Amino acid sequence: MIDINESVMQFLLAFVVVGPLLGAVTALLPAPPGLKGKSPDQAVLRHGVTVTGVILIAAIVLALGFDHDHPSKMQATTDISWIPALDVRIHLGIDGISLPLLVLTALLTFLCALYSYFKMPAGPTPKAFVALLLMLESGTLATFAVLDLLLFFLAFEMVLVPMYFLIARWGGGDRQAAAWRFILYTLLGSVVMLLGLLLIGIKAGTFDMVALATDNGRSLSASVQVIAVLTIGIGLAVKTPMWPLHSWLPDAHTAAPTVGSVLLAGVLLKMGTYGFVRILLPIAPDGFRDFAPYLAAFAVVGIIYGSLACLALAKRGAKGDLKRLIAYSSVGHMGFVLLGIATMTPTGVNGALFANIAHGLITGLLFFLVGALKDRTGTTDLDTLAEETGAALYGKAPRLGGLLAFGAVASLGLPGLAGFWGEMLALFGAFNPAADLSRPAFLTFMAIGAFGTLLTAAYMLVVVRRVCMGVVPQDAPQLADVHTYEFAAWTPLVALTVAAGLWPKALLGLTDPAVQQLLAGGTR
Repeated sequence: MIDINESVMQFLLAFVVVGPLLGAVTALLPAPPGLKGKSPDQAVLRHGVTVTGVILIAAIVLALGFDHDHPSKMQATTDISWIPALDVRIHLGIDGISLPLLVLTALLTFLCALYSYFKMPAGPTPKAFVALLLMLESGTLATFAVLDLLLFFLAFEMVLVPMYFLIARWGGGDRQAAAWRFILYTLLGSVVMLLGLLLIGIKAGTFDMVALATDNGRSLSASVQVIAVLTIGIGLAVKTPMWPLHSWLPDAHTAAPTVGSVLLAGVLLKMGTYGFVRILLPIAPDGFRDFAPYLAAFAVVGIIYGSLACLALAKRGAKGDLKRLIAYSSVGHMGFVLLGIATMTPTGVNGALFANIAHGLITGLLFFLVGALKDRTGTTDLDTLAEETGAALYGKAPRLGGLLAFGAVASLGLPGLAGFWGEMLALFGAFNPAADLSRPAFLTFMAIGAFGTLLTAAYMLVVVRRVCMGVVPQDAPQLADVHTYEFAAWTPLVALTVAAGLWPKALLGLTDPAVQQLLAGGTR
């Protein structure tokens, strides 16, 4: 780690949040300044790579300058009055909970920009594509960095418009219907969430998340906490997505371009679970405790439902779409995250945060790989991939097949890879939940969740067998193996998946002190 002045850290965090938005504006100029290419389209795509690369470097420097000896302390903080009448402040800061999500967002957005430079999705002008990508990055980064409830809501909503257009204009299949379903579901959930945020702010007299977390619900009556958890929880559950509020997700993933699916699964879903940890757990703990068993019940239903849906899609003759299958797998994986949060224990919440990062890395890689398969074969239909193209990716494109198998075993939670630790810690948290929660109920939830891990292994292995294994027919079309730009975009995800699996302490050492303090009475 390096010693960086606090004022420099403040500047870096502000730059990470605002920089992509400035880059989005400059992308719409006649020619991005200082960047030339063989064509205006190439220049603006290069601009996107440059801006996201600079933001990633700034996020890494921010992580290196972070005081890892005190990860529960809010660092790089900026606190400026914005709307005095409502006590709304431009309050930014990071701790051990938000820092990993900030770096993950910067990394995935850069890899998506790099991938798009070489494989731009079919659609309108790249200018709009790059501007929307950068606007999406700015909103997501702001969600993980702001410490004011109303600013959190604005950042939370900021990502909806760019994602809608990325799906509607650069997607495939039934993209218009999928985009409308995405934005209607999330907007309706957000309207309900805003009511809960306003209720907390008005009753507590402040929208400052640090002050509210430190107060730990003491200024909010039991009824206010219950209403706040219900309303805010609905909005967060839609974005997570939690069963049965998940139905927008498979359509959105199926229709979205490759980079849209990567960012949707790798980053946007994390905004919902982050809100549960950052807002509801510390600010309305009594209300959350009342709803925790129900949240856990919905979580484990989501685990089983998502796994069974994936098994159904993986069956021969089911006309299963591989992108849709991975989307349903996200419902199951995020179920483990919600189960960990519902335990209200350090073990469970740390597991949830770890599973968040692992899911972003692994599912981001899987959507990249499925996008590459579609580019080569023209389809993501499992029957077509397994039969008409002769399957046997190991024989026709061994590196691509090997990466797909790696992503599958990482997703099913193979020990030694990142997917293992989060789900196991969530289950351990359910084994011994918080004192006021029913242990028999959570033991039941743990057993159901553990069964879900077996179902996950079943459908992932079926996918690997059908797509990767087999004898290559002589008349099978040739497939290009991994290109250099694909290797560059995917290698960091593979490396981090292995590193997090072998050295979980690197991430848990950041989150655990912050979680311990958050559950004990807020973040300081």
